[in-house]
Amino acid sequence: MIELISPDRCTACNICVNACPTNVFEAVPGGPPRIARQDDCQTCFMCELYCPEDALYVAPIADRRATEAEREPATQALMGSYRSAIGWGRGRQSTASADASFELLRRAH
Repeated sequence: MIELISPDRCTACNICVNACPTNVFEAVPGGPPRIARQDDCQTCFMCELYCPEDALYVAPIADRRATEAEREPATQALMGSYRSAIGWGRGRQSTASADASFELLRRAH
């Protein structure tokens, strides 16, 4: 579930607002968007994937909000970690070639 937008990293580009399929964010004129409907978050990571500044933290907990202990202090280190793991962003190498899920489709036929 989306837990945090870093005001220090966010450039207010509103890409997350547009990328979210469940309309969780609300644009704020002149500032970072806000998490307006957190309970609608489906933990799809689309906002984190598309954020060019790694300013978002999506906790991998889909059925409830993260507790304070689950959010801090590791949150700063985890911001953008999903995006980094798949190789999206400046200076990162795509990990798509390591994805072997196509084998499942091939074996099914």
